[in-house]
Amino acid sequence: MRGGGVNTAGIQLCRALAPTSRLIVTASPEKMERVKEVGADLLINFRETPDFSEIVKEYTGKKGVDLVLDHIGAKYLAPNMNSLAYKGKLVIIGVTSGIKAELNLALMMVKRQQIIGSVLRSRPVSEKGEIVAEFTRRALPKFADRTIVPIIEKVFTIDQVADAHRMMEEDKHFGKIVLKIGA
Repeated sequence: MRGGGVNTAGIQLCRALAPTSRLIVTASPEKMERVKEVGADLLINFRETPDFSEIVKEYTGKKGVDLVLDHIGAKYLAPNMNSLAYKGKLVIIGVTSGIKAELNLALMMVKRQQIIGSVLRSRPVSEKGEIVAEFTRRALPKFADRTIVPIIEKVFTIDQVADAHRMMEEDKHFGKIVLKIGA
């Protein structure tokens, strides 16, 4: 976990919408305690254990997980697939480590696993509208009643945009970096 707003919101959304689910999160050592506070059940230091699949299997009694949400991409394809349960799904929402990786197709077929790529940008407007409507119906009430609270690391003014970008590049944030425009 890089500690950004998507990740912290994802944990909170899981806790709010699927409260009995067990959440396993990879994180850097510097962010592990904060990730735990947000709601993760098991934390894995991705620097010490880049192939986290054995820890996942042990934690799940060799079953594996039903769903992996990944924004890293190529670097974690193999450990993600090895962490999945029978009929498990890998949803890829980002490719910060690259776009090409080797895949064991036989294992994927035997375990009947699925890989799903997802982005909003290229979807038709009508489909985006349906997603927004579903989010409004299911998730926005959780923000309204403060079940989900956005985590904001720091608010920068527009003239501090370079500082904000530097903080993001250096991975020194936990939650959202907000850029304030105007008074």
